[in-house]
Amino acid sequence: MIMLAWGSFIFLLVQLAPANSIAFDDSVGYGRQFDGIGGLSGGGATSKLLINYPEQFRSEVLDFLFKPSFGASLQILKVEIGGDVQSTDGTEASHMHYSWEENYERGYEWWMMKEAKKRNPNIKLYGLPWGFPGWVGDGTGNPYHNVSKTADYIVRWINGAKSKHNLTIDYVGIWNERPYNIAYIKTLRKVLDERGFQHTQIIASDNKWEIAADLSKDAELKKIVHAIGCHYPGTYSSHEAQHVGKILWSSEDYCQKNNETGGACWARVINRNFVHGYMTSTIAWDLIASYYTNLPGWDMGLMTAKEPWNGHYVVSPPIWASAHTTQFTEIGWSYLKHGHGVGTLPKGGTYVGLVNPRRDHLTIVMESMTFEHSKCQWDWKSPFKVSPQNVSLSLEGKWAEIKEMNMWFTQLGFDGKSNIFFEKKSPLKFTRGKATVFLDLNQIITLTTLKTGRKGSYPPSPPHTEFPLPYSDNFDGYRVHEEPFYLSQQTGAFEVLTEGENGFVRQMVTQMTIPWCKSADGVKKAYNVFGEFAWTDIAVAFDFRIPTVNGSSGVFVGARANRGGCGSSTTSGIFFFALPDKFVLSTDIERKRTVMGGELSYSPGAWHRIALSVLDNTVKLSFDGHTVYHGDVPTSSSAGWAALGTDNYGLADFDNLEINSA
Repeated sequence: MIMLAWGSFIFLLVQLAPANSIAFDDSVGYGRQFDGIGGLSGGGATSKLLINYPEQFRSEVLDFLFKPSFGASLQILKVEIGGDVQSTDGTEASHMHYSWEENYERGYEWWMMKEAKKRNPNIKLYGLPWGFPGWVGDGTGNPYHNVSKTADYIVRWINGAKSKHNLTIDYVGIWNERPYNIAYIKTLRKVLDERGFQHTQIIASDNKWEIAADLSKDAELKKIVHAIGCHYPGTYSSHEAQHVGKILWSSEDYCQKNNETGGACWARVINRNFVHGYMTSTIAWDLIASYYTNLPGWDMGLMTAKEPWNGHYVVSPPIWASAHTTQFTEIGWSYLKHGHGVGTLPKGGTYVGLVNPRRDHLTIVMESMTFEHSKCQWDWKSPFKVSPQNVSLSLEGKWAEIKEMNMWFTQLGFDGKSNIFFEKKSPLKFTRGKATVFLDLNQIITLTTLKTGRKGSYPPSPPHTEFPLPYSDNFDGYRVHEEPFYLSQQTGAFEVLTEGENGFVRQMVTQMTIPWCKSADGVKKAYNVFGEFAWTDIAVAFDFRIPTVNGSSGVFVGARANRGGCGSSTTSGIFFFALPDKFVLSTDIERKRTVMGGELSYSPGAWHRIALSVLDNTVKLSFDGHTVYHGDVPTSSSAGWAALGTDNYGLADFDNLEINSA
C-alpha cells in the first residue's frame, strides 16, 4: 500500500500493477467455459496405418496422444463418420454401404475411440460425415433430398457406437465444409431425441461462421445448435458469431507439417483462438499422420506413425505444444475475462488464464510465436510483431495469496536456438502477488498451481525403414469386414470377406456416392495405393474375380501411380486394365491416354490372375500366366505407388497379392 498526499487529500493505492504488467483477477468474474483441445482422426483415412502397428509401439503412440499427464493428453477425439468417399487422404468405410444392411465392425474409428476412452474415460467424442453412400440421397447426390433418411443414417451410427462398442457420442456435425440445411438440422435433433440421444449435442456447421446469421433469425435453430464450429478461422471469429449468444469452436484447425513450424502454429492457435476469437475449443487436423508419404497433407498429424512394418514413430513438437494446455486444464474449467487474465502480451504474443470449477487452481499459458515461424497452412492473417520481453505478472483477487507457480517451458528451435520441449523448470516465486518472467521468441510457458504434469517417454522406436519387399498377403488372417492393412483406398471401399477358410478382399461400392471430392469419386473407379511413392521398377500381381451380380466392368493393376486424395482422378502411372472382352494399357487411371490394347476374354464368377511388371520403360503384362504384352511404354510418371482397383463402381474380389522388385 502506498500513501500519497496532495493538498488536503490523501490517496491510498492498493496493489496497483505497473502499467506494462498483466493482471490475473477473478474478482470481476469469469469468461467463457473451456471446452477442450482435440485431434481429428479422419477426413480422411489419416489413421489408416496405425491399427496394424506392433502392439507395443501402437500402445505407446496412443499413450502420447490420449494418456492424461503424459503427452498431448487430448480432451476431444473427433472422427469421420465414414461414407465410402474420398475425404482428403483416402476413403473411410460407411456403416451402411447399402440401405438394407448395417455393420459396425468396418474401419478403424471404433477402435480408435475405444483406445482413447481406455486411456482417458473423460475424453469427449465427436462424429462428422464428409460424404455419404449414394443411396442416402436416392441417387440425387444431395444428402438433404430426404432429410429424414439422412438423419436416420447418422443416428444409426451414433446408436451403433453405443450398442456395439459402448461408446457415447457427445457431439455430431452436419456435413464437413459443405452447405448446411436448416430442415435437416432440426430433423436430426428430433431423431436424436426420439431415440434417446438427448445428450448428443449438434455442432454446426463445420465450415465458416455463416450459420450465425441463421441462428440470429431462428430461435428454434439457435436452441438446437450447441456450438458454432468453424474451420481454420485464422484465430478470429465474425462479429455476428461473437454476438449471437452461442459457444464458438475452431472445430478444425492446424493443418501444418509437424515440425517446429507445426508446433509453433499449434501453440499459437490454441491461445489466440480464444484471445482474438472467443473460441473455447480447438481441434487439430489431423490427429496422427498414419498414411503414406506424398498423400495430401502427409506428416500433418500431431505426430507421425506411418511404418507399421517396423513400428517406427516420431513424437513431434505439436504433442508438447498441446501438453502446455491439456495437462493443466480439463473441460469445464473457465477462462478468466479478457483484460483480467486473457490478452496480448506487451511486446506481442498472448496469454490466457484458466481456473477450475472449484476456483482453487489457476493455470496460465503464454506464447511468443513469431509470424515468420508459426504459419498454419490456411492462416492468411496480416504479419504481426513479437519481441523478447520481460513480462510482469500481477496475481489479484483470490490469486494474490499464491506464493509460487510450477513452470513448464518449451523453446522451438528457430534462428540458431536448440529445441527444448516441455521441460519442467523451478517454480516461479511471487512476492505479494508479483513476479517477472522472461519470454524470448517462439517460446511457450505454462504456470500452474497444479502439481501434476509429466513429459512422458518411452525408449526410442525402431529406426526408419522403407516398405519391405518382397511383400505378399493372402488376407486369411483378418477379421471379417476389416480393411486390408496396407491397401490405402482412395476411392471405393475394400474389406475382407471369407468363403470357408479363405479370406479375400471385396470392393463394396456399387453406385456413385454423395462425394466430398467430386473430382475423385466422380471418376467412378475404386482405387487403392500401397507401398512407397519412390518405387520405380516394380512387379505387382493378384488374383481377382468379378461377381455375377452387381459386378464391376473390370479391374486394373498399376505401378508408378503418382496421385491420391482429391486428385486421384488425374493419376498418371502405368495401368493394366482387364475387361471382360479386352485388355487396355494406359498411362493414366481414366484411360484417356491409352497406349495399346488387345483381346482378352474371361467370365464373371471365376478367379483369374493379373500381373504387371515395370523395368525402366519396359512393361510386361500377364493374364492367367500368359504374357499379353511385353514392350516399351512412354510415361511421364517416373515413380509412384503400386495400385489396384476396379474399372467402375461394382463388386470385385481380390486375393493373393504379391509385390516384388522388377
